[in-house]
Amino acid sequence: MLIGFAGLGRMGLPMAGRLAQAGHRVLAHDPGLGSFPEGITAIASASGLAEAELSISMLPDGAATRELVLAGLAGAGRNHLHMVMGTVGPALVKELAAAGPVDVIDAPVSGSVSMAEAATLTTMVGATAEQFERVRPVLAVMTAAQFHTGPTGSGSAAKLAVNAVLATLSQGVAEGLLIAEAGELDLKIFYDVLRASAAGAPYVGYKEAAFLTPASAGVAAPISLIRKDLGLALELAAGLDLPGAEAAYAVLNEATVTGHGDEDMAQVLAALRLRNRPLTKEEALS
Repeated sequence: MLIGFAGLGRMGLPMAGRLAQAGHRVLAHDPGLGSFPEGITAIASASGLAEAELSISMLPDGAATRELVLAGLAGAGRNHLHMVMGTVGPALVKELAAAGPVDVIDAPVSGSVSMAEAATLTTMVGATAEQFERVRPVLAVMTAAQFHTGPTGSGSAAKLAVNAVLATLSQGVAEGLLIAEAGELDLKIFYDVLRASAAGAPYVGYKEAAFLTPASAGVAAPISLIRKDLGLALELAAGLDLPGAEAAYAVLNEATVTGHGDEDMAQVLAALRLRNRPLTKEEALS
């Protein structure tokens, strides 16, 4: 199948690469990428994606996704199906499905860069039953689990709910580490205990290096991106009292303001350390 792919960042690049390895012809548009893996054809303009019967976007925000669908795919026609795999929120997905020049569904993913490379991601698909069956073989190349969550927009709602849990879990791990440190525990030993405990979710296991040795762990999901996602989740849940999510958002916001926005989301630990550091003499007197 000829597939268009917009946005080959940390997650999109290995996903597009999987499609090419599976024998699909991939047309890719990403002005920020200098070179493309074998089997992927780079195109200079997003309008070239309209040549494919199916296109995918893995873009970082709603503005870029709106521009792609409304302008880039303007010449594609109604037989073209576009799959929004970036996290942009259900409101925008529904807007594009109603007003866009092509059919639009959403299929955001949950997982890390390493999981994208191993094709072990989970995807939540908002589509009709017919559309879901059409895209499921393509998604199965890039992801290990595909859930049909309901109509268009429902996949994005599910993703925001998942990321709200993820953000609070990340803060919980960071706070656990601070408590262990206060108890004079070896943090590596404590992390082994945590991973084997009832709280040992898969996230706890694969984020060990990000929490304990961040300088060498690299960035899987930056704080700025998780902050954006949690902000969308709180917008979706406007009117609900969600103290855990609101507290996690406040810490993510602090981390961004204090210069950690481009670091891995595990660096909420750095923001909490800063919040809990002893005051200097000058600060105490001010």
